[in-house]
Amino acid sequence: MKFKRTYSYALWSAIYLTLLSVIIATISYFVVVKHLGIGALIISIAALFIISFFIIQYRAEHFIYRRLKKIYEDVSILDVKDLRKDSVTTDIEKLSKRMQKFVEGKRMEIKSLTERDSFRRDFLGNVAHELKTPLFTVQGYILTLLEGAGSDKEIRKKYLERANKGVERLVAVTKDLDMIAKLETDGLKLNIKVFNILELVQNVFDLFEMKAKKRNITLKFDRIYEFPVFVKGDIEKIEQVLINLIVNSIKYGKPNGTTILAVDSYSSDKFIVKVVDNGEGIKSIHLPRLFERFYRVDQSRSREQGGSGLGLSIVKHIVEAHDQTMLLKSTYGEGSEFSFTLEKAN
Repeated sequence: MKFKRTYSYALWSAIYLTLLSVIIATISYFVVVKHLGIGALIISIAALFIISFFIIQYRAEHFIYRRLKKIYEDVSILDVKDLRKDSVTTDIEKLSKRMQKFVEGKRMEIKSLTERDSFRRDFLGNVAHELKTPLFTVQGYILTLLEGAGSDKEIRKKYLERANKGVERLVAVTKDLDMIAKLETDGLKLNIKVFNILELVQNVFDLFEMKAKKRNITLKFDRIYEFPVFVKGDIEKIEQVLINLIVNSIKYGKPNGTTILAVDSYSSDKFIVKVVDNGEGIKSIHLPRLFERFYRVDQSRSREQGGSGLGLSIVKHIVEAHDQTMLLKSTYGEGSEFSFTLEKAN
């Protein structure tokens, strides 16, 4: 006759207790009652209770442990080595909480792995797309020249210039990918120095003055600074951050607009550097993902403006490598404010 597993547990526990009771009853009758009296019988009953308690406790824990072990063996994501006998208890509520905590941890691991896999697929797809577009462009112009268009000097020059732009885009994407790979694998080696952040900003303004004029965008400080503002950081990396943010403000700012840079005190030991534009702004739905690699708010317009789609991701990595904070405020239709903190120099 086959019993349910719970019945089997109850059956064997009953058999053990019955045998124990028979043995104690026999000893009590022939030895305790006849020779030691009724008091000894009461002591024997108490002893029976205590021994029964420990038998039931041991049996219950052993039963639960075997059941849990079978679950761990059946479920591939659970490692039977993680199950310890001392963690098994007959307190079902406590056991349930432990299992919920364990399962929640495994669920988080699975979620993390799923997100990584999804990110890997998206990343590979984006890399392929970013490289494919300029490659096909360059290939198209070269094939056109090879098929006979190269005999016309004017067409030849125009097509070679366009092919060169495609190559420049490939170089930009490759350089940014190389930087991202180094940032995420080897980390970023910083050469920390004290420097004047205002002077560095002015250098970047001068560098992109012509680019801004083409769109009639004014680059300026929020006010006249009477004294230098000294900060601590890697001057080359912070320059890269400013370049990426200012170039973005020029690309996506409105014609006849402005890009304003401000440096204010953020805390007792930090400054905050703000790059503010009065461009079209960013919809709130895009803000959480804006610093992801290759993420673009407007795919078609972003392609027209050029760039690798890695600029903001690189900015975030550099700022975080300095143990500083990257901040973003944007109102759609009004403009955006990208800001980051820097350590004050003593």
